[in-house]
Amino acid sequence: MAPDLGQWAVRPPDGPTSLAQVNDEPAAPHVPSGSSGGHGEGRSVRRGRDTARDVAAAVCAVQALSLVGFVVFYLVELVQGAGDDPTRVVMSALLILVFAVGIGALARGWWRGANWPNTPTIVWDLLLLPVAWSLFQAGRALVALLVGGVAVVGIVAAVRADTSEEPLRPE
Repeated sequence: MAPDLGQWAVRPPDGPTSLAQVNDEPAAPHVPSGSSGGHGEGRSVRRGRDTARDVAAAVCAVQALSLVGFVVFYLVELVQGAGDDPTRVVMSALLILVFAVGIGALARGWWRGANWPNTPTIVWDLLLLPVAWSLFQAGRALVALLVGGVAVVGIVAAVRADTSEEPLRPE
């Protein structure tokens, strides 16, 4: 007589099974059929617009575009022959481009309502504060105020953004 192995049977996972199935959209809460879940039967629920999220997305987008502008500047300088070491200029441009793509991904995540951009946005903007201070000490007060101001706005927006898993309003 064979033993019952029902409790040891392999069951498919509830979540995504590969990275291709992972996206940055907030997950809709599972409401069992027959229960209203407080939102009405059969209706999906989505997150409402949050001003702090929109500000965080806009700040990240502006920062990403600014970095892309620096990449273009470096490459124009390279073409004009103004750079001393072409390898250093190209590598600097590539490094800046990597950060621009990363911050662009943060902006996209904020716009799409994901929760994951919160901490990276705060860390990035905190790292910009010493940059602003260095610019101030170097006599570039206007640029320092611009960089520092944008960083502070980004930090405040990321902290105030609603990152709860609960949906805000029914659709």
